[in-house]
Amino acid sequence: MTANKRIALSSDHAAIDLRQTIAAHIKAAGWEPVDIGPVTNESTHYPKHGQAAAELVASGDCALGIILCGTGQGIMMAANKVPGIRCGVCSDTFSAGMIRAHNNANMLSIGARVVGEGLALDIVDAYLNTEFEGGRHATRVDMIEA
Repeated sequence: MTANKRIALSSDHAAIDLRQTIAAHIKAAGWEPVDIGPVTNESTHYPKHGQAAAELVASGDCALGIILCGTGQGIMMAANKVPGIRCGVCSDTFSAGMIRAHNNANMLSIGARVVGEGLALDIVDAYLNTEFEGGRHATRVDMIEA
């Protein structure tokens, strides 16, 4: 997939436990989690966490990003405001694979209040184990970037 095996991880307060579980899971799979928090369950604002993770991906410091909030929607919207980011929220493994295969998504968003731990890990695996198909999809990704 990429020589850079670093994955930015961030969430709001609603998803700390699931984020930490995902960090351990991807580390066991050979990735380097770059967990930028938060570390307490005190209420926090998901836009700043989505932006911070997206900036690590957009800069090239991290190859990919995985972000979480209650639904995955708000933090995904914040991440997508950073130029160069293509983030999709997924609640199933098919969509997680397809955002990589067809959209070359460089970030994945998951709703911690939407999916359970087992499914979340399956979604992460589907996302990380799928390659971008290129071809006609590259033209469409170029259109998104423009």
